Amino acid sequence: MSDISLTDSTFDSEVLKSETPVLVDFWAPWCPPCRILGPVIEELANEFKDKVKVGKLDVDQNQQTASKYGIMSLPTVLLFKDGKPIKSLVGVQSKENYNSELNKLL
Repeated sequence: MSDISLTDSTFDSEVLKSETPVLVDFWAPWCPPCRILGPVIEELANEFKDKVKVGKLDVDQNQQTASKYGIMSLPTVLLFKDGKPIKSLVGVQSKENYNSELNKLL
């Protein structure tokens, strides 16, 4: 698995201080659409591994970060660049759509 498990305590160093763009998948184990999206996120992590950092944040265990970014629906994917959220993708979307948004960040 090439994606990173993020927590409230690692979010700052892994995402906000990252030199590269970061994709963060906000998810929960009980969320069926999140389980559908999981393999897609993993494929993206492999395909963009040298260009984009990919992380997953379990919102149940890391409510502080989820709350800070106003995560209301799962799954939500936030794209960060230079420590700022640039794009929010709510719900399961096509892999092509995530690809396209990631390429815009690069």
